[in-house]
Amino acid sequence: MNNKAVLAYSGGLDTTYCAIYLRKIKGLEVHALTVNTGGFSEEEIRQIGQRAKQLGVSSFTSVDVTREYYESCIRYLIFGNVLKNATYPLSVSAERMVQAIAVAKHVQQTGASYVAHGSTGAGNDQVRFDMVFQSMLPGVEILTPIRDLRLSREQEIEFLKENGVDMNFTKAQYSINKGLWGTSVGGKETLHSKDYLPEEAWPTPVTETVPRNLELEFVKGELSAINGQSFSHPVEAIQRLQAIAQPYGLGRDIHVGDTVIGIKGRVGFEAAAPLIIIKAHHLLEKHTLTKWQLFWKDQLSKWDGNWLHEGQMLDPTMRNIEKFLEDTQATVSGKVFVTLQPYRFTLTGIESKHDLMSSKFGSYGEMNKGWSGEDVKGFAKIFGNQTAIYHKVNEPGS
Repeated sequence: MNNKAVLAYSGGLDTTYCAIYLRKIKGLEVHALTVNTGGFSEEEIRQIGQRAKQLGVSSFTSVDVTREYYESCIRYLIFGNVLKNATYPLSVSAERMVQAIAVAKHVQQTGASYVAHGSTGAGNDQVRFDMVFQSMLPGVEILTPIRDLRLSREQEIEFLKENGVDMNFTKAQYSINKGLWGTSVGGKETLHSKDYLPEEAWPTPVTETVPRNLELEFVKGELSAINGQSFSHPVEAIQRLQAIAQPYGLGRDIHVGDTVIGIKGRVGFEAAAPLIIIKAHHLLEKHTLTKWQLFWKDQLSKWDGNWLHEGQMLDPTMRNIEKFLEDTQATVSGKVFVTLQPYRFTLTGIESKHDLMSSKFGSYGEMNKGWSGEDVKGFAKIFGNQTAIYHKVNEPGS
């Protein structure tokens, strides 16, 4: 055992408390790590690092895992059209898993005997971080001062003031967590079941009012171009689409769901690019996949998304399902046409060489080219035979 502790550090109140507490009270050598999943600018990272050093940490490191976040997680959320409770694109839950894995890798590199995070005892993140650390860091002690000491915000502030920490302790009216796959928004309205978030709560104001047409091109299920502009990596396409669409006020909603610890919770989010991509991708799939491909994708992706949300990203079953999802994308290539308007978007159609709605085989409700009327009569008789037998056998009085 050594006295090194890696702290998952965001620069907020909880992790600031942890940095001081672990160093002064526990006597540990604190190494702060900030994991960027697409939510921090270079200037924000610089400021976070500056604050960490002012707290007396032994080292500060930041790692940008935005592309790894996409490759290991987001691409499968797209392949599976994952929206938890048909609403939420897993903006935060997916992000936390990737952050926890990055922290665990840093612990392995530094050889630290301790790993710490600032989760409270009331939410999902504590489970997500703990489960990753337990799997990847056997023998490393997990420290969670905020949870273990059951601290209130006021107690944390008092402790920091006593230890000479000079920071703005005024609680923001709304808590914002930004990442590549969306931004979560929490406030007094999300603490109960009735009210919706007001306009001023949303991080991105609505500034676009003129309708705009977009052409999204997918290659094997991944967004590769927007209006003819190709991108070297899907992360760049997502960021570009977000910049175009979010000023229309798109992708805003409040998710109501079951937490890992068994209570209901509400969280607001704005996720224009994720919502548009998932809906556009799903429409393209409905044209290019068979009925049973779509059916089994729905079953497995719903389970996959829920398991990810509950902190089980390292379960080997996830790798099995990811292989299935990736295999289904072989023909999911083509263009999807989208019209953006304030607070709503419309998917107007698709073009794909893999489109199974081909006029070569008939037009629905009008004309067929691959069978005769007699073929259909025979098919309907055989296809419905068991049901007909059931009703004959079970007729009253039979």
